[in-house]
Amino acid sequence: MEAKAVARYIRIAPRKVRLVVDLIRGKQVGEALAILKHTPKAASPVVEKLLKSAIANAEHNYEMDPNNLVVGKVFVDQGPTLKRFRPRAMGRASRIHKRTSHITVVLNEK
Repeated sequence: MEAKAVARYIRIAPRKVRLVVDLIRGKQVGEALAILKHTPKAASPVVEKLLKSAIANAEHNYEMDPNNLVVGKVFVDQGPTLKRFRPRAMGRASRIHKRTSHITVVLNEK
């Protein structure tokens, strides 16, 4: 049995979110929450909130015990990219890519 939660269109680049997500893969839920609380990255509050949502889903929808949950799969996919322009020297403009992420957390019972 597995429970999951998905956060879509998060306005942080996937490359930055993957750094945080790699820290919690395979860990127990309590340990993963502690790691996220003490990680000084912009993506860690977002991933922490998503992990809490996955725990609530497991508890409510599948009647799993939150003490026995393990972070099974966690992955980050790239969402749509917002294209913006920034003024540059000599009247030119350069393109800025504001990337978005889709984050998925899957919890398993041990």
